[in-house]
Amino acid sequence: MADDFRFDWDRAARTGTSEAVLCDGKSEAQIAAIVQHVAARSGRLLLTRLAADRHAQLPAATRGVLDYDEISRTAFLGPLPPLRAAARVAIVCGGTSDVPVAIEAERTLRFAGEAVSRYVDVGVAGLWRLMEHLDDIRAHHIVLCVAGMEGALFSVLTGLVASAVIAVPTSVGYGVAAGGRAALHSALASCASGLAVVNIDNGFGAAHVALRMLGAHAALADRGNATGTGSVQAIED
Repeated sequence: MADDFRFDWDRAARTGTSEAVLCDGKSEAQIAAIVQHVAARSGRLLLTRLAADRHAQLPAATRGVLDYDEISRTAFLGPLPPLRAAARVAIVCGGTSDVPVAIEAERTLRFAGEAVSRYVDVGVAGLWRLMEHLDDIRAHHIVLCVAGMEGALFSVLTGLVASAVIAVPTSVGYGVAAGGRAALHSALASCASGLAVVNIDNGFGAAHVALRMLGAHAALADRGNATGTGSVQAIED
């Protein structure tokens, strides 16, 4: 069974983000073997797309060492780092149906020690709901905008904040919006400059984009401080 996987133990040191395990396509025996392999080294692990029925089929010993969240279909193995004192990332959801993808992003960020502020059901069909949170959202360095249907929230929000905005299209919707392609195309065709886009339902990927952006700013700030230029301000607050 160990021949079925090879871990990139140095990924976090090399890229700033750790390896994770996508459970789709893996058997319960393979998932259990991976968890056992990492636990034997006292390692930490994030598992994604672990459906509730698959989780229920894992051996009791495996389930016992996992922090599992059914809504986001994610699990943690090992201790979590302390949370930063202040949230640098906001997650803004068009509707409650987008929450599973939002929590996948939130849990991915939590695994890395990043606190998150979440704003749910603030879609543009009732724009006042977004506007009443706008000052709070603007206080964050990065905003993950999670929306399905026609994805109008991406352009509206990007036009209202100075923060970096990452669009996360979801497969929420019906008719031509089904599967998330309408939201994805809306994000890609946005007239709001500077909007970044990840694939449909990819909360994990959006969180890792945010982590790399935060890490890049910190690295540039450290470099500026080392050379005495002080020209780059770290995203630290």
